[in-house]
Parts: sequence; structure tokens; C-alpha cells
Amino acid sequence: MDGDWLARQFEEHRPRLRAVATRLLGSGSEADDAVQEAWLRLSRTEPGSVENLGGWLTTVVGRVALNMLRSRATRREEPLDGHPGADRPADEPGPADTALLADSVGMALLVVLETLTPAERLAFVLHDLFDVPFDEIAPIVDRSPAAARQLASRARRRVQGQSPGTEPDPARRREVVAAFLAASRSGNFAGLLALLDPDAVLRSDAATVAMGAEAEVRGAEAVAAIFSGGARAARLALVDGAVHLIWAHRGQPRVVFVFTIADGTVTAIDLVGDPDRLRDLEVTILKG
Repeated sequence: MDGDWLARQFEEHRPRLRAVATRLLGSGSEADDAVQEAWLRLSRTEPGSVENLGGWLTTVVGRVALNMLRSRATRREEPLDGHPGADRPADEPGPADTALLADSVGMALLVVLETLTPAERLAFVLHDLFDVPFDEIAPIVDRSPAAARQLASRARRRVQGQSPGTEPDPARRREVVAAFLAASRSGNFAGLLALLDPDAVLRSDAATVAMGAEAEVRGAEAVAAIFSGGARAARLALVDGAVHLIWAHRGQPRVVFVFTIADGTVTAIDLVGDPDRLRDLEVTILKG
């Protein structure tokens, strides 16, 4: 294969490859690294050895991203119990339906993806968001096609649990987040407990852990204890169209407090401080 021709072919696939890598890794810079590694591997292949260039490149990016996910020192992997080979229920949404769901939740999807194991994340993203067959996903995760299907199914259930239908209307959401901020600032421990689900969880990404946050805190009392009397510098903000809290420095968001709310109570708060993820967010600070 001519080098210039190969480079042109690769550039045609680059936007899709970067989209795949960004969904898998949640980081623009890491996505670029994964795509660049795919190009390096392609440039070293024997001429004529690649029949389906698009599929080959997607597989390579998937493998590279999977290795990057597994190597993250702060990754918390807690696989759910499941039965490899279980059939997909007839009423499960297809790839197009789930892609629409993924686009609708935006930042929330990235947060949920962080709770999945690397293999679950890869199976879900490749199949449900990019329509890659399980026969092609299976070798990447070293599973059978049936087991790869089950990985995606488990991930899908987790994602669907965060769909907009489980959240309150925007006005109620703002009310809950604002009340949480007020109780935090005033040190109203009882008020925080009233707003938190008994099994609420506080999770921090690697960037916020480096700032001194705990990687994970579980239980309403433990989460309330952390926020009681704190969050004085936090502000209400629209983040990709949904109300959350942010901490900003010189007008630039440094940490986003992503709230998951169900039945009027806070079930999870995820602290996101990764600069690559923050850079792509649309943030509008709210009054009050």
C-alpha cells in the first residue's frame, strides 16, 4: 500500500475512531493517543494484509483503549454478577435507541461509564453506540460473543438506570441541588441527610483524588459528614443543560459536582476534575 494513500484512508476514518476512543476513555487527550497508536500500528502492517480497514482500526482502538482503562491505577472495578451467554431480552433497545439515550444524558453518561468495568464499558460503547457486532467485540475482551453480549447487557442496565426518566423535572432538580448547597454551607447535617438516599455514594475521579478527595464514600451519613459546613465556594450551574454544582477558579471550572437524583433524593454525587472532560463542557453559572 502506498504511504500517502494509506494516510488518506486513515484520515477518513479518524473522526469515527476519535469518537469511539472518546466514549471509551472519557478524555480527549487519551483518545488522541489511542488514535495515534492505531495509526502507528497500521503504518507497520504488511501491505494488503488488512481487508476491512474500518473494522481493523476500530478493533485496534478498542484494544488500545481497553489496555488504557485497565492500567488506570485509580480504577474501581466491581463487576456485577451475571450469567455469560444469557440471551438479550426482546424488549431491549437496539443500538440506535441506546445511542439516542447516550446523547441525551451527555455528562451523566460519562459518569456512569466510569462505574463500569473496562470490559463492560468497551462492549457497551462499541455495540450500543457504534453498532460493532459482538463477533468482533469478543476477541478484544477475550470472551465468547455470548459473554460479550452479556457484558453489554449489564452495562446497558446501568446506563438505563440513569436515563432522564428517573430524574425529576428541571425545576425540581434545581430545587434539590440548591437545597443541598444551602444545607452544606450552613452545616445543616440533618438537612443533608434528608436530601440524601440512605445508600448515597460520593465518587471522585483521579484528578479530584489528587486534590485530596476520597476515591469513594458510601452511605448518607458519611457523605453528609463530608459536605456539612463545606462547599462554600461551590456554585449552582447548568452543566450541559442540567443543574449541578461547580467549583471554579478565575472563572474556569475546576471541579463539577454531578448529582444523580431519583424520587427527590440524591443517590450519587460524582466529582469530576479531569481537565480534558471539563474543557468540553458547556457551563453557565446560575444566580441563587
